[in-house]
Parts: sequence; structure tokens; C-alpha cells
Amino acid sequence: MQPTELIIALQNKNQAAFKRIYDMYSQNVYGIIYNIVRDEALSEEVLQDVFIKIWNSAHTYSEKKGRFFTWILNIARNSAIDKTRSKSFKNTSQNLTTDYFVDILEDKTNFNSKIDSIGIKKYIAALEPLCKKVIDLLFFKGFTQKETAEKLEIPLGTVKTRNRICIDKLKQILEV
Repeated sequence: MQPTELIIALQNKNQAAFKRIYDMYSQNVYGIIYNIVRDEALSEEVLQDVFIKIWNSAHTYSEKKGRFFTWILNIARNSAIDKTRSKSFKNTSQNLTTDYFVDILEDKTNFNSKIDSIGIKKYIAALEPLCKKVIDLLFFKGFTQKETAEKLEIPLGTVKTRNRICIDKLKQILEV
């Protein structure tokens, strides 16, 4: 089945198409979620929520707005960020083990392996250092624009503008 046919079948509530999409994308989606949530059980819970959202809102996907995989990743990223902002997540995160903090320290210095794992290292490398920092915080670490502004000690408006500029530069690089 061609990708377009698979998407149409999903939009028509075909369970076999849904299973195929789950098999194709669940591992990558889990990785994105885990990078934000940093907990296996919660990541699995969010993964299930993501695929329920995909099933329930497949009719809203449009090829004109972007690639199907990007649509799925946006749902996953937003769901993971929503989970980390929830009161229950914040309450469970108050008493963390030292292993968690060691992992965070290692993770923060391992930006290159993250970008390489999804195949965009050569494109990110072409960007200026501030773009790399903004993209790392917003897209790989799940920071909000406000949190990014605080972390980089720059105005929120600058983060928003820089984000647009960096994304535009990436688009230009990818179109060449």
C-alpha cells in the first residue's frame, strides 16, 4: 500500500492501516517522547495517547500542510510537553533519583548524537551557533519559547524571531 493510500485508509478508520502506521512510526515517536518525558512508563503512556489522537484526528491531516510523519511528530512532541507541564508529572518529579540528574547532565552535552540520530546533523551544522542553541532547546529538549529566552538570557521576542529565522534557514538548506 502506498503512503497516500495508507493515510486515506487510516482516515477511513481502517484498523489494518492504523496497525501498519503504528508499526512504522511507534519506535521513532517513542524516542521523541522519551527525550522530553525522561521516564519509560510515562513515555509508553504518552505513546498510547498519541496514537489514540492520531486515530481520532486522522481526518484533520492534510498533505498541503506538511508531511504525515511531521504531523505525527508534532502530535507526539506536544503531547509529551503537555505531560511534563501537568501537575501530576511535576508532583512525581519532585523526588528524583541521582541517576536522573546524571542522565540529564550527560544528555545536555550530547546534542550532536541527538541530531545525528534523526539524520539532520549536516544541516544543523550549517547553522550559526545561536540557531543551534535555539533549535536544541525548543525542538530537542522541549523547552517553551519563554523557557528558552530565560535559559539563553535573551528577550522572548528575540527567541521567537530567531526561531523563525533558523527554521527558514533550515528550509533553504533542505530545498537545495
